[in-house]
Amino acid sequence: MHYSAPSHSPVMGYLLWIFGFMGSHRFYYGRPLTGTLWFFTLGLFFIGWLVDLFLIPSMDRNANSQFQSGRINYNLAWILLTFLGVFGIHRMYQGKWITGLLYLLTGGLFLLGVLYDYWTLNQQINEENQLLRWR
Repeated sequence: MHYSAPSHSPVMGYLLWIFGFMGSHRFYYGRPLTGTLWFFTLGLFFIGWLVDLFLIPSMDRNANSQFQSGRINYNLAWILLTFLGVFGIHRMYQGKWITGLLYLLTGGLFLLGVLYDYWTLNQQINEENQLLRWR
């Protein structure tokens, strides 16, 4: 059996859960629909947010089985997106220098690019890690 390092971390999941009433931990675990729902309803009026405290271990296992670990670290990319997304630092970290500079000059393409990245960052990293694995 081939062992692969986990792509996501329960520690990171719980840190993002603190702000989870805005959906951040759900986006991190690759659940953009419910992340958006949490964002607009404050974690389903804080009830869903409290329930998620107990669901994080299973969300972590699912994410680790779904996404490929590799050179690009999911945790670092999510920290960069969460705190520096409008500056495009997370894109530069992934080697996407042109769009990273574009985000830097336009406030994350007027925040729409940052929202897009919240929806797709896991897939972006997964695809790149898979490509890098075969090089």
